Amino acid sequence: MRSVVILGSTGSIGENALKVAESLPDAVRVVGLATRTKVTRVIDQALQFGVEVVAVEDRAAAAEAAVLARPHGIQVWAGADGVTALAGLAAADTVLCALVGLAGLQPVLTALETGKDVALATKEVLVAAGELVMRRRAETGVSLLPVDSEHSALFQCLQSPAFSPVCVRTRNDEPAAEDRVARLVLTASGGPFAAQPDIDFERVTPSQALDHPRWAMGRKVTIDSATMMNKGLEIMEARWLFNVPAERIGVAVHPESIVHSLVTFVDGTQLAQLSVPDMRFPIQYALTWPDRMTVAMPALDLVRQGRLTFEAPDESRFPCLRLAREAATIGGTLPAVLNAADEVAVEAFLSGAISFAGIWRVVEQVMAEHAVRPAATREAIMEADAWARVAASERCGLRGTNKV
Repeated sequence: MRSVVILGSTGSIGENALKVAESLPDAVRVVGLATRTKVTRVIDQALQFGVEVVAVEDRAAAAEAAVLARPHGIQVWAGADGVTALAGLAAADTVLCALVGLAGLQPVLTALETGKDVALATKEVLVAAGELVMRRRAETGVSLLPVDSEHSALFQCLQSPAFSPVCVRTRNDEPAAEDRVARLVLTASGGPFAAQPDIDFERVTPSQALDHPRWAMGRKVTIDSATMMNKGLEIMEARWLFNVPAERIGVAVHPESIVHSLVTFVDGTQLAQLSVPDMRFPIQYALTWPDRMTVAMPALDLVRQGRLTFEAPDESRFPCLRLAREAATIGGTLPAVLNAADEVAVEAFLSGAISFAGIWRVVEQVMAEHAVRPAATREAIMEADAWARVAASERCGLRGTNKV
């Protein structure tokens, strides 16, 4: 039985995690929930699962939640501090982090420092602070379990009776999985535009970019899929999870989204993980690892599925892949800067302040302006993040200058 805190319980990942918990009542017990503003939903979730403590990041919303929760004896912890405290809840042994962006960093560090396994869906935590987070994981000896479908696939392929990935390795004498790896390949749906080579990115509208052909996700992640920045961020995340350098991590566009990622080993053997595209699969594996539980889930029929196709992404059309590789190679605070600039640029595009192609122009310009420093502390990471947000806002014309 895992006792789980779900940070971001009212988002897509959180809702799917609760479906998993509901289907596995003897294996997963929910003991804490956190949201930013969706107070009615989080209280309903708490009542459904018998949760006694919830956290609400927005303090005004937390006050509203407290009124709703009081008749039911549910505690409401307010603000970012409340969310972080929930990540250290004594009753929990696992924290699933599905918060947006760097809001997840301190809660993840707190969970690790209090000896809890972390099921991580917030890729920005490792993108911006991979060195710090993986050092804390190693110091505490707990596990960092990937929830993204691509990283869950790699994680499953990299486990063996002889070795384990670095994100869960606990024995010093255990051989390293990364020493057996020649290459990791992340699959990509290609978003709405990979199959449209003639589309004018300067004229793309938010509604077009949000029309993902396969996955139902939040607006930020969906736009990142359209620019393929999400694959760039996933390269950076995989680099830390599996201790494989970015130059040995590839991307293959796979529109069917059946093969979730692949590993090529040094002997030329390749392993892949396949399933129908449903986020409950990687969430369930993260919450039940190392076991596999019998539940009613959609089955994959390869004969009915028929053809599976793969092709290389056109990095001249999707420069975000190049920018992410550059940030991963240089390291330091540059990944945090890329991540923050992308967040600002995506919001600027959605609000009409810049064009779709302006997203990667802003990111590239902000990266070029940044003086890279070591990223060994949370303070250094947050300073770089804050600087990049100001610089990107200026480039987007949100502070009166340099609109692109």
